[in-house]
Amino acid sequence: MKIPFAYIWRSLWARRLTTALTLGGIALVAFVFAAVLMLSRGVEDTLIETGSINNAIALRKSANSELVSQIDRDGANILKTFPEVAMLPNGKPFASTEVYVIINLSKKESNDMGNVSVRGISPEAFQLRPQVTLISGRWFTFGTQEIIVGKNIAHQFQKCDLGQDIRFGDASWRIVGYFDGQGSAFDSEIWGDVEQMGAAFGRPVFSSATFRLTSPEAFEAAKLRIQQDPRLAYVELKRERDYYEEQSKLMSGFIRILGLVVTVIFSIGAMIGAMITMYAAVANRTVEIGTMRALGFKRRSVLGAFLIESILLSIVGGAIGIALASLMSFIWISTTNFGTFSELAFGFTLAPSVIISTLAFALLMGIVGGFLPAVRASRLNILSALRSA
Repeated sequence: MKIPFAYIWRSLWARRLTTALTLGGIALVAFVFAAVLMLSRGVEDTLIETGSINNAIALRKSANSELVSQIDRDGANILKTFPEVAMLPNGKPFASTEVYVIINLSKKESNDMGNVSVRGISPEAFQLRPQVTLISGRWFTFGTQEIIVGKNIAHQFQKCDLGQDIRFGDASWRIVGYFDGQGSAFDSEIWGDVEQMGAAFGRPVFSSATFRLTSPEAFEAAKLRIQQDPRLAYVELKRERDYYEEQSKLMSGFIRILGLVVTVIFSIGAMIGAMITMYAAVANRTVEIGTMRALGFKRRSVLGAFLIESILLSIVGGAIGIALASLMSFIWISTTNFGTFSELAFGFTLAPSVIISTLAFALLMGIVGGFLPAVRASRLNILSALRSA
């Protein structure tokens, strides 16, 4: 014989205060857990969405980022002749040779110094990255010391107003436009002419060469061609999307591990709170339990009823935590990207996997916190329970 669900619900309602306190503890833990996963997912989405499956990027072997990579001009020109490289209507290779450096700028709010990514690009870069759109001013003119600034940099750093001159490298640069990278890492960069950038920073070589593949399947053929060409023995080819995914792993992994450690500490407190609540419920309902057992309800029915109470608390608390965490989707933060040591702005991303993981974690808290009290309730001696009346 099973205990009706209505009894379980009335029991929770009868203990409204302790139920609310337990819900609050579980919701807080679920909120922290979901926020950590959302933050980690936000980093991954920002960097992974920066790359395209149709593009490949050439770097120096063993270079884990463009910041420490070098591709000489001869190597870049050889890459552009590959049949796997798509051609533009004007007959030029659909490729951009780029210089990537880091500069220091002062932040608006704190006046602290921050590392900012500066990217020198070829004219083909705009077509390679169609997600980049102009939102104010105009595009810079190649062959001049003009630059455009990503919207996140314009929002966070000083001396980034339109028409303002900013000095870095061995040159002074005029800001002529703001651009939007549609949530990609490009939003946290400054762009200018690759040749002007190279000269200003004393860089006769490129940091990387990015090109559009004739098809995504052409990547393996291009990679094999590089491996077989002794002139390119120092070059490594990666899919652009894979490259940015690798960039996200270190930072997102650090956030996830640190956040989960904090969450586990909080969850122990929440589980202890749930356990105390359920033990108190067992103590206050000893006569009820004895009566149910006398009426023929089996031990497993009593155990199941108390365990369901705990699980209900955890699921509702988890749902409240997710609802609170969803408000974080409107918040963007900026911190140092461990891969490039430059400033990276990203937001909290609420994905289905985050919701499922948070509910599963809340469910685990409910089961762990409610199991022992449920076992105690199911093992109460009928006569002893009824005598306590």
